[in-house]
Amino acid sequence: MFFALLLAVAAVTVFFTNKVLTNRFTETTRNRSEVRLALYTGNLISELRRNAIVPQLLARDPALIGALNSADYSQSSQRLISFVEEIGAASLMLLDDSGRTVAATDRNRLGENHRGEAYFVDALRSNNTVFTVTPREAGGFAFTYTRRVDWQAETLGVIVVEVDLQKFERAWAGTSTSDAVLVTDSTGKIIMATEPRWRGLTIDEALQREPVESAIERALRATANWSALPADAYVQGEAVMRMEGRVAFRGWRITTFTTYASVRERVNGVLALEIMGFAILAALAFYFLNRKTALRMALFQRESAELRVLNARLQREIAERKKMQDQLDVAEQTLAQSSKLAALGEMSAAVSHELNQPLAAMKTYLAGAGLLLRRNRPEEALSSFSRIDDLIERMGAITRQLKSYARKGGETLAPVNMGDALVSALSMMEPQLKRRKVSISRAIPDRPVMVMGDRVRIEQVMINLLRNALDATQNEPDPQIDLILAAGETASLTVRDNGHGIEDLETLFEPFYTTKQPGEGVGLGLAISSGIVNDLGGRLTARNAAVGGAVFEMQLPILEEEEHRAAE
Repeated sequence: MFFALLLAVAAVTVFFTNKVLTNRFTETTRNRSEVRLALYTGNLISELRRNAIVPQLLARDPALIGALNSADYSQSSQRLISFVEEIGAASLMLLDDSGRTVAATDRNRLGENHRGEAYFVDALRSNNTVFTVTPREAGGFAFTYTRRVDWQAETLGVIVVEVDLQKFERAWAGTSTSDAVLVTDSTGKIIMATEPRWRGLTIDEALQREPVESAIERALRATANWSALPADAYVQGEAVMRMEGRVAFRGWRITTFTTYASVRERVNGVLALEIMGFAILAALAFYFLNRKTALRMALFQRESAELRVLNARLQREIAERKKMQDQLDVAEQTLAQSSKLAALGEMSAAVSHELNQPLAAMKTYLAGAGLLLRRNRPEEALSSFSRIDDLIERMGAITRQLKSYARKGGETLAPVNMGDALVSALSMMEPQLKRRKVSISRAIPDRPVMVMGDRVRIEQVMINLLRNALDATQNEPDPQIDLILAAGETASLTVRDNGHGIEDLETLFEPFYTTKQPGEGVGLGLAISSGIVNDLGGRLTARNAAVGGAVFEMQLPILEEEEHRAAE
């Protein structure tokens, strides 16, 4: 009867103590969360407003305006670097009127083209400072202020100021491991968060939780419910207190999630003292009832049994881990051997693919030479043999270039006339073009279009593009290929056909991707061509034409006349 009475008093005392202390400590934690939310909001507004004036000041900087007028940017990057330390921005960039980065605090970004970016287009259209939130490729968002740089009613460029808001995410994440903070824009999308996986989602999507499967998590959830904590939401299966506030900037809102861990710890501390007192009384009761010894024996036996079970489980896990380590070593050796075989197969397929075209041309020229000899026209036959000799030299050059492609570098570059290279490539493809009766339309400028590169490799790219265009128009009743060579900021060669177009642009330049029938191609032409153009500092792009067919565009850095004379 004494033990039953003691247990009832302890239960009632613990229940009311838990309820009163939980309400009091919860209210204290909520007040602290409100103060912290106001502090976060004030810091965020202060940083945005402080950076908002920077584009307007830099757009009037005489040194930057003079650099844009004279196109002399030798000191512009250093000037921006001197500004960024005082301003505290993430980065500063100066773009010319074409969207190219001509000066930046991060020199790795020099030369980037931002012509299609929203912050560049909006800045050109507006007379005021423009704020833009742009998704990053690596995840998260970039926050930029941009403003147009004008001089005497003429647009010279755009100044870009990237606001460093990620430092607040790091600061919020470092204040407490039990808190989560996020900021949403006017559409409800999360643009800042201490949890990186939340960015780009709505709050409802971010707070979606998986079913609780762990027994420990079920116990924690049950304990949270038992303690009557008013959970506003659950983050990773844990009850949290949710506080929201408005950021006085473009309809943004800030939300904090604070766990009840501190509340639970403080309440449990008091409850532990109470339970300890009742436990002492219970121990005295057990002592007087002479049950202490029996209790210790039962506890010892139970712990011994658990230790034996844990020891057997530990031995099994050690054996399983040793077995998995042996299997991992064998898998690593197999993977290394497979990698070697894959590399050997790729090079073999590349050599076969690149030599098929010269071999086909040689076969055609040999047949023509034999026909000319039978008709007693040896001089014309010698011309065919001369072309065959050129093809043999080209085959040797292709094998050397394939080795260079595998080593990624080592070639010697020289000035190359793109018009002459295109004529040579068309000469190589002449037998196939005549046999197919394809209509070729050429637009080549009168002045030479010079680039710095390797002529054999450039012709190799042109032949691959012509061959793909020829294959694409195979089923067309009136096949047509348009070749356009242009010289501007870059040397550009456009190859357009009226075939069936491109189905998958994403994997077009990957090795061994092909839409041809088995035996007609291995899918290495475009992959090799893209690698060659990239090695020469250019880029190879593809798209579908609006009227049908595919359009391939090869762009290489143009060689100016002064550079050409210096190279010679």
